Amino acid sequence: MEITRALRRSSLLALLAVPLALAVACETVPVTGRSQLNVLSEAEETKLGAEAYTQVLSKSKVSTEPASNEMVRRVGSRIAAVADPNRQWEYKLIDDPQTANAFALPGGKIAVYTGILPITRDEAGLAVVLGHEVAHVTARHSGERMSQQIAAQAGLGVIGGVLGASPQTTESLGGIVVSGLLLPFGRRQESEADHIGLVYMAKAGYDPRAARELWVRMAEASKGRSKTPEFLSTHPSEETRIKQIEGWLPEALQHYKPR
Repeated sequence: MEITRALRRSSLLALLAVPLALAVACETVPVTGRSQLNVLSEAEETKLGAEAYTQVLSKSKVSTEPASNEMVRRVGSRIAAVADPNRQWEYKLIDDPQTANAFALPGGKIAVYTGILPITRDEAGLAVVLGHEVAHVTARHSGERMSQQIAAQAGLGVIGGVLGASPQTTESLGGIVVSGLLLPFGRRQESEADHIGLVYMAKAGYDPRAARELWVRMAEASKGRSKTPEFLSTHPSEETRIKQIEGWLPEALQHYKPR
């Protein structure tokens, strides 16, 4: 009995130590000023991003079309210059007309799929996409997601020990709980990247009102396709994004000076 009580006391102390350790790892997101948890160093995050980028590109067809590649680099460079000019940014255009998407990895590794270019239409439309992706990097969203997962799993392990649950039960419940926590967290990050990206594109000299028009076109392009309900998705719906952008536009327009 004494041993059991001692184990429970030590487990409770460990549980109390988790939020204390996490509080030490808090940082601030640019533009929004939100406090975030990040237990990974930026160097670790950058290394992971570079490795993932290499893997993705090795399995993809990188576009060699000069005009589109130059446009991606030009727009990306303008946005990076106002966001974080000291980072080693890299942009690749992936030749995939069926994929209307882009992604960013820690350290500044960004890829755009050619399938999104008919929807972006021009440099301002592309600036919406690249501003959003650059924002994911400067806000260190990838590291934050990993940190949240580490923290959630660590907390569940301690709770499982306190309650005497088996490792299998703790792992099973952990997967459900972590997914439930991180889905809305992912939507918040996506919205935050929209917000930060809107300010970045305005500072870079692109009209932020183009963001609303882009998402109207994205909504049109997605009509007729089956969609995951927003509450089960890692991304906000197009309708939600349009409403949020309308709310952020007055702030972004304060930074806008046409070039």
